[in-house]
Amino acid sequence: MTALNEYQRLEARGLWRESAEAQRREVVVSLGDATLILTDASDRPLAHWSLAAVERLNPGTRPALYSPDGLEDETLELPEDETTMIEAIERVRRAVEGRRPRPGRLRIGLIGATAVAAVALAVFWLPGALSKHALGVVPPVKREEIGEALMQRLHKVTGPACADRDGQRALDRLARRLPGPSGPPELFVMRDGVRGATHLPGGIILLNRSVVEDTTDPDVAAGYIIAEQARARAEDPLGEVLRSAGVGATVRLLTTGALPEEALDAYARTVLTDPPVPLTDEALLTGFRMQGVRSTPYAYARDISGESTIGLIEADPHAGTRTEPVLSDADWLRLQAVCEG
Repeated sequence: MTALNEYQRLEARGLWRESAEAQRREVVVSLGDATLILTDASDRPLAHWSLAAVERLNPGTRPALYSPDGLEDETLELPEDETTMIEAIERVRRAVEGRRPRPGRLRIGLIGATAVAAVALAVFWLPGALSKHALGVVPPVKREEIGEALMQRLHKVTGPACADRDGQRALDRLARRLPGPSGPPELFVMRDGVRGATHLPGGIILLNRSVVEDTTDPDVAAGYIIAEQARARAEDPLGEVLRSAGVGATVRLLTTGALPEEALDAYARTVLTDPPVPLTDEALLTGFRMQGVRSTPYAYARDISGESTIGLIEADPHAGTRTEPVLSDADWLRLQAVCEG
C-alpha cells in the first residue's frame, strides 16, 4: 500500500488474544505490504491480519486495541509507547476508509463487482498463488519430513521396504550414481503395492521389487529412477501433495509448518493408484543423457516389442558408447537379493 512506503520492516510488541476464552500472550507485530503478521518469540507465525480489515475497538484511547474483523473475539493490544506502529495502522485505516464507495447505486454495483472478483480470486487465483508461495518457502528438511510421513502411511499397503543389509548398500551406491538436483535420491525397494516406480517429496523414490528382480540389466532399474526424476522435474512432488490437500491444508503448512494428518492420509490413498504422469520421449532422453545411462534397456523393459518405445530406442543418447556402469556386477547381484533378507 502506498500509505506504508515509509514503514518498511516496522515491528512492535503487542498482546494478542486468539479468542474470547484465551489468555493474552506477548507477540511481535510486523507490518507487511498488506498484512499484519503476528509471531511468537521464536519467530513462528501465529496469525495474519489483512490491513484492509483491521478495525480499532477503542478510537482515541491508549493502549490501542484492534481486531481483524471488528468483533472482540480476537484482539491485539499495542502499548502506548508503540506510537509508530499505531500511527502506521491508523494511516492505513484512514486510507481504506477514504476509498470506500458512498451509498447509492454505484456502491451497490461496486460491492457486487467486488464480491464477484473476490469469489473468482478465491476459486481460481488463490489456490495456485498459495501453492506457488509454499513451494518457494518450504525448506528441504520439511519436504523430507512430509515424504517420510507419507512413507509410513504407504506401509499399510506396501509393507515395509526391503532391508537386506548388503542389498541396501548396493541401493545406496545406485542412488549416488544417479544424483538429482538436490543430491542422491533416497531409494527404497518395496515388496508390493508400487506399480513400477513412484516418487514422494524429499527426493524419495519407491521401486517395485520386480524392477530389480525381473531383469538382468541394472540400466533398467536406473531407467525407472530416471523416469521418476523427470516427473519430479516436470512437477514439484510437494505441489502434487498440496493440490490434493487443498487451500486449507496449504495455509496450515505455511502458518504452522505441518500438513494436517487427514491431508497426508488422503494423498497416500491415491499416490499408489493414480496412473503416472505421461512423459515425452524428449523429457526421458534428457534424463538418460544427463545421467550417462542407455535408454534402450528401459525401453524394452517397458515394451518387449519396442513398438511403443521406439523413440527411446532409436534416439538412445549412449547407444554404441561406453558409459560408467550403473552398478558393478557384484552390487547388482546384491541389489537383486535386497528383498530376500
